[in-house]
Order: sequence, then C-alpha cells, then structure tokens
Amino acid sequence: MSETFELSNFGPLTALCVMAAELEYGPALKARIKPLITGVGPVEAAVETTAALAQLEREGRLPDLILSLGSAGSQSLEHGRIYWVDEVGYRDMDASAIGFAKGVTPFLDREPVLTLASGPAGQPYARLATGASVVTGEAYDDIDAEMVDMETYAVVRAAAKFGVPVMGLRGISDGKADLTVLEDWTNTLSVIDAGLAEALDLLKAEFERLTAEIAPETA
Repeated sequence: MSETFELSNFGPLTALCVMAAELEYGPALKARIKPLITGVGPVEAAVETTAALAQLEREGRLPDLILSLGSAGSQSLEHGRIYWVDEVGYRDMDASAIGFAKGVTPFLDREPVLTLASGPAGQPYARLATGASVVTGEAYDDIDAEMVDMETYAVVRAAAKFGVPVMGLRGISDGKADLTVLEDWTNTLSVIDAGLAEALDLLKAEFERLTAEIAPETA
C-alpha cells in the first residue's frame, strides 16, 4: 500500500487520523492533518485501517492513538455541532433469529457496544451506531444511539488488533429531514470541517497542558 497519509502530533502523542471520504476533508483540516482516507462503509474502513496499521507496525512506528473523524447523522443532536464519541455499536449485526441479541456478534468475546478513549473534559459526547446503510427518516426509530456513521466501529475493531486506542469525533451533517440527494449531506460539510479542526486544536492543547503538569521540575 502506498503511504498517502501522515501521522499527526498532538502534544507528546502521535495519532493516525482516519476519515471516510475526501468530501469531508476540507481546508481547515487540510491545514492540520493528512488523514488515511478509507472509503465509505465498514468494510472499506476495516480493510484500509488494518493495512495502514500493519504497515506502520512493520516500520516500528505504530501511533499512540487513532482519531476517527468525519460526519454523522442524527435526528436529536444539534446539526453542525461536533460531538466526541463515548460508545459505538454495530447496528448491522442481527443474529436474533438464532438466539443472539441484536447488535451482538455471535461467538465474539466482546461487548456489543465498545467504549472509546475520552477526549477533553467538558466537551459534548454522544453514542454512535455504525452500519453500512445511509440512515434517514423512520429508520432512526430502530437505532439505539444518538448518531450514526458508517466507519467508526470497524476502525475500533481494527485498531484493537494492534492495541491502539481510538478517539472518535463526529460532526452532525444530516438527519432532521429526509435525505433525498447527495447535497442533503454535503451542504453542512464545510461547517463540520471547521468544527473538527477546532476540536483537534483543543485536543492538542489539552495533551500539551497535561504533559506540562506531569513533567518533572527542572533546576
């Protein structure tokens, strides 16, 4: 795989930033990060994240963390606002016909809802559900989460194979009205780009502050 991404520095930590689509990668983010662009959906996210981490592991430079960032849909959260992800589930998994609760992956020794690493204190958090469908209208009624995306759960599962924690950041792009055309999603992306960039600046400042607080005093 050719390397089309770069690790980012957040204070003392290195991070692999992961996004789904070039359309989400606007000018504010371009001034700060060069992410891995996986393509849309959980399969592409899992494949490309695993390949990138395997490459980095071979080179002896696995990141300290992964930042999964981009847009999300929600009927209840404020549109254009950025939310940190506290938990993520896999909304496509349904083996209830053979006795497993919906969302539980058969024979996988993991909780159906995964907890992500925490970002800066005092920021808004929300639960996320990942799946391979674009959610709109009444489809939200069947989802036990406040927002939906198509990649984060897959990124978290791939990262776990390498022991790398994941933080999630999502900007709410749609959900109040039914999606009918691509522009119903893309119209908010410039706002989300700016918001995600501000959130990354906040994260960097937080890591730098914590590092300064725990650094030993010098004579």
